[in-house]
Amino acid sequence: MMKLSSSISSILFLNFNSPSIISHPSSKFPTNLKTTMTYFPKSSIHCSNSSPAIPAEEPQVAPPKTMPRHPWLIVGLGNPGKKYIGTRHNVGFEMVDAIAESEGISITGVNFKSLLGKGFIGNVPVMLAKPQTFMNLSGESVGAIVSYYKIPLKQVLVIYDDLDLPFAKLRLLPKGGHGGHNGMRSIVDRLKGSRDFPRLRIGIGRPPGKMDAVNFVLRPFNRQEREELEFTFQHGTEAIQILLLEGFDKSATFVNSAKAIEQLG
Repeated sequence: MMKLSSSISSILFLNFNSPSIISHPSSKFPTNLKTTMTYFPKSSIHCSNSSPAIPAEEPQVAPPKTMPRHPWLIVGLGNPGKKYIGTRHNVGFEMVDAIAESEGISITGVNFKSLLGKGFIGNVPVMLAKPQTFMNLSGESVGAIVSYYKIPLKQVLVIYDDLDLPFAKLRLLPKGGHGGHNGMRSIVDRLKGSRDFPRLRIGIGRPPGKMDAVNFVLRPFNRQEREELEFTFQHGTEAIQILLLEGFDKSATFVNSAKAIEQLG
């Protein structure tokens, strides 16, 4: 009787080149993924001259090598401290928090002058970062993370507030300048002047009347604005899922051709 033997070994790679191994929190993507090491059964090989069967050896086929994948780095910009919670300048922080909640990623690590969380979106490894340097020095944190983990710039997504976009409007771009945003200016400087990294801009609108822009970006949102932002964060989370799993073009189409909130009723 033919015997079949098999051995299953777990070879999941996920440490992001870091001393700690972070487990995926979602039950959809368990940490004990299996790769089967295949064996062929003992059998008889018959020669064309009808000679007696010759027992075959049991060859072992090595499993395919699992190549390490660079994680995506998703950075939300803002200012640390209770004073700035809920202000317009901190929507980058809030967008990252929304992603973390949606994907079950805990942002509890502290390193590279940033709050960090590691996990997955789908089967794609990600790092979520909220720099704690204050906005104008965001590049100190982002540059250090990119350098340490050797993350390709095309996999560094920066999320930040934009005065030039209508309130709650999203815009996804593959690259570009800093547009006068001090957090983005700092990041470009720390990346040796490179602007070739994607960014998700969140519109916060223009200041009313003659209000100074600095004072405006540090204002909290009113109740109606907060309700609109909840939709924006949900929409942005979906866009980022598409970006990582299906590519930039599909995500940009999803974001940039979206209807205005008032047209969705």
